[in-house]
Amino acid sequence: MSQKGAVSPLTARRNRTRRVVGIVGLIGLFVLLIWPTIAGFSTSIPEAALPTTGNSFSVVVAEPTVTFDPVATYASEALHKMDLEQKIRSLLVLHYPGTDAATLQSFMATYGAGGFILMGSNIPASPDELASLTSVLSSDPELPAIVAIDEEGGDVTRLPYDGFAGANTLRSEDPAATLAAFQGRAALLKSVGVNLNFGIVADVTANPQSFIFSRTLGDTPDSAAARVAAAVDGEQSVVASTLKHFPGHGSTSGDSHVSIPTSGMTEQDWRLSDAVPFAAGIDAGAPLVMFGHLAYTAVDSLPASLSPAWHTLLRDELGFTGITITDDMTMLQGSGLPEFSDPVQNAISAVAAGNDLLLYVLAADPSIDGVDPNAIVAGLMAAVTNGSISVGQIDASALRVLTLRRSFATDALTWHPPCAAPCRALVDAVPTNAQ
Repeated sequence: MSQKGAVSPLTARRNRTRRVVGIVGLIGLFVLLIWPTIAGFSTSIPEAALPTTGNSFSVVVAEPTVTFDPVATYASEALHKMDLEQKIRSLLVLHYPGTDAATLQSFMATYGAGGFILMGSNIPASPDELASLTSVLSSDPELPAIVAIDEEGGDVTRLPYDGFAGANTLRSEDPAATLAAFQGRAALLKSVGVNLNFGIVADVTANPQSFIFSRTLGDTPDSAAARVAAAVDGEQSVVASTLKHFPGHGSTSGDSHVSIPTSGMTEQDWRLSDAVPFAAGIDAGAPLVMFGHLAYTAVDSLPASLSPAWHTLLRDELGFTGITITDDMTMLQGSGLPEFSDPVQNAISAVAAGNDLLLYVLAADPSIDGVDPNAIVAGLMAAVTNGSISVGQIDASALRVLTLRRSFATDALTWHPPCAAPCRALVDAVPTNAQ
């Protein structure tokens, strides 16, 4: 018989085993609970079975199911490393004329812009030369700059080596022809370093006198919608697609390059007509929508690009969750209307309305368009400071843009985050003398 209070060797060994199992189990449970916060994981843990038999003790825990979004996680981490000025600069898509690579590289470095739009003056004679030029626009291959272009085909063709059909012919052909044309165009754009195309016109009109008529993909809402969806399908996963010019130029009169075209169409009539091709493109997966500088006065007297009401309709009614971008902001000044003569106030109004990206096609001489990107940034920072624009809105826009840019990186889908500090602390907490 054992002495009173003595513990047998077998019992002591069992007690040590229980302590070790308990420690490991607690650490494992802690890891499973906090890991989604550490690295952006979504974890589903099946119910554990804890059978006991006699004096034996065992723990059986099923493997967790882990879902991880490497693009979203990388973008979120990049956002947290940026200050307010860097976030605001990332919301600018700028242009500078010419084909000198060193000049364009310096331009992008100077302004820290999130993107660059190629215009006719930036296009060299051969695709290889253009590919070389676009390669210098990004300073970080892990977070490529947006390299955008208006490549519709037909009337708006920037690349002399784009032989694919445009809307002027596609509007009278089967939607399959639109799919094929935009598949070929997207492959060409990717080969020369373009990752975003402002090339899908979702406007609709049956009026041949409209300035936008030859650029539309149909003269009825349904015919345009079928081809808009086909164009998005054609570009899908090759370059990012943009639908323009929301809420639709078709029912307006005038050219928004030199005026603010207006329409008296009601919101209900818009839903049945001009909205239809945009809805089709959104349903097909277009990640960007471009807002036009045009006014539907029955909805809002402001141009849609500066209208919170139209941004709300896009988000809440059409269910768009992607990136919104303005048409060229210098067009507002080009309208000649005094209320749009201040480019800084225009920028503040555009962001406050809900735009994620501001587009500026700048001249080499700043006195021509009167736009200084640094002044735009300073004005937006002041608007955040005085509460006209919230920090949360800037963060939300910057995160959308960073997520898009990260998706262009070659290793975007294979990247994994390193073991973070909380993870390392858990590893170090395991007793080294556990027996």
